[in-house]
Amino acid sequence: MSPQETVERALAASAGGDCVVIAEETSTANLRWAGNTLTTNGVSQSRQLTVIAVDRRADGVRAGVVSRAGVHDDEIEDLVHAAQRAAADSTPAEDASDLFGGAPAAGTGSWDDAPARTGIAVLREFAADLGEAMRVAGDGERKLYGFAEHEMVSTFLGTSAGLRARHDQPTGRVELNAKSADMARSAWAGTSTTDFTDVDIAGMDASLAERLGWAKRAVSLEAGRYETLLPPSAMADLLIYLYWSASAKEAAEGRTVFSKPGGGTRVGERLSALPVTLSSDPAAAGLRCAPFVIAPASGADSSVFDNGLPLSRTEWISDGTLTSLVSSRYSAGMAGLPVTPAIDNLTFTAAGADAGGLPEMIAATKRGLLLTCLWYIREVDPQTLLLTGLTRDGVYLVENGEVTGAVNNFRFNESPVSMLGRLAEVGAAETTLPREWGDYFNRAAMPPARVEGFNMSSVSQAS
Repeated sequence: MSPQETVERALAASAGGDCVVIAEETSTANLRWAGNTLTTNGVSQSRQLTVIAVDRRADGVRAGVVSRAGVHDDEIEDLVHAAQRAAADSTPAEDASDLFGGAPAAGTGSWDDAPARTGIAVLREFAADLGEAMRVAGDGERKLYGFAEHEMVSTFLGTSAGLRARHDQPTGRVELNAKSADMARSAWAGTSTTDFTDVDIAGMDASLAERLGWAKRAVSLEAGRYETLLPPSAMADLLIYLYWSASAKEAAEGRTVFSKPGGGTRVGERLSALPVTLSSDPAAAGLRCAPFVIAPASGADSSVFDNGLPLSRTEWISDGTLTSLVSSRYSAGMAGLPVTPAIDNLTFTAAGADAGGLPEMIAATKRGLLLTCLWYIREVDPQTLLLTGLTRDGVYLVENGEVTGAVNNFRFNESPVSMLGRLAEVGAAETTLPREWGDYFNRAAMPPARVEGFNMSSVSQAS
């Protein structure tokens, strides 16, 4: 049975009650390599069916959600009845609303088309380029490790209010780690992609070779605040956490860095002296994502009642000023803000930023640190959005416009909100892969940035 037929059958089984059905078809392909040798490759397919039953009573509206993988045709009605029982047994939903029944958002694709699929063929040309990169690395006494993966998810959303919408989401990434022959030095690079036609694996390897060369000289530094150059990947990891923390409901409740002292939110407050903009757009080139809400569960700022709600470009920070917080229809009303649901991509830009990147920033640096990436990021204090984590796979010392060696790793304590106020320079945004959050949030375009006083709180023994 096709996913479209599954949706229709589940809606029919709801017997006229309010119902939302989400059917997902997922296919994946991957390659893995180690020590300049391809080790594994594979493909897989899966399907998931989520039923949201709504029980409307005089004493309140309840919602029940049941989601299962690999549901057979003869199990669909049982899944619907399980969701209805869950709704009947639950407490009234604070986010209760009418289901969205309007026209699907533009660009969602044809409802009747078969699910999109990926396969190992999407990696064929990349694999050939990878083989050549391994040969070059071997000649240069480097060992390459890493993986490439591509996923295609076709989502079919139907509601008893008449909405039928679908979206095909391609997601790909490459992570490449280079090590010196004695395994003493390591460097990392990663990139996100939709179809692997834009992946320059030779360029990634050349960049890693340069970094391994920088690391031939080791320099020990103490903890402290340093002028720091953050590459796009590190910027992505910090600003994605800021985005995840931009909850309208929690801000209105006084629980986050975006809460205004005395009540309300900080929307309208300037966070950076530079004209920087943090935005999300379902139609962003290279970062395309679902143009309507897909909510298999309710949360602080998501609602199962909002499924199908159209999404459009949203600026969270505009020219340095906080302008929006993530909200559902319910939490927007609670916070007194416009409805701005979460969108599955993020872009950070600065007005007037030239085409300069890290090389130009390095050349303009008298003395500072150049990071590769961040990892093991954890929240310390939600009221300031203080984060802690570790540097990884290369921290370099820049002196008089040149990289002069690799320094030890650090633990950092830094707030991305506070960091916005200490931005000294922002380069041109580029598609990047967040090292820490790439498993969960793949679509980001970020610039390199120069930050004054980035807090390296202690020396780390991690290598």
